[in-house]
Amino acid sequence: QVQLVESGGGLVQAGGSLGLSCAASGVIFSIDDMGWYRQAPGKSRELVASISSGGSTNYADAVKGRFTISRDNAKKMVFLHMGSLKPEDTAVYSCNAIIRRFGGRSKDAYWGQGTQVTVSS
Repeated sequence: QVQLVESGGGLVQAGGSLGLSCAASGVIFSIDDMGWYRQAPGKSRELVASISSGGSTNYADAVKGRFTISRDNAKKMVFLHMGSLKPEDTAVYSCNAIIRRFGGRSKDAYWGQGTQVTVSS
């Protein structure tokens, strides 16, 4: 089995910073893109940032210049540093990874359980 386990999140005041981590575990052959998504109440899930296995990054316009995504391939982890947080960043943040398992013929998308980030004004 493959699992993604997130840590971090919590409550922070507007203008503050917060970090999220996500670790992949299990019988993993390779990990392609990893990313962070968020879903605010009453809204659909949206991509926040993604990073390829080679380190190429992609950000939603709403977080460019404020958030930074990074990864540690050896540790099978992805990180999200969130700075200059705004109340509209409040959401459940989930990590995602495209993973090929040992013996698997295809790549599948896996999700973490989600972690709440709340930004107070």
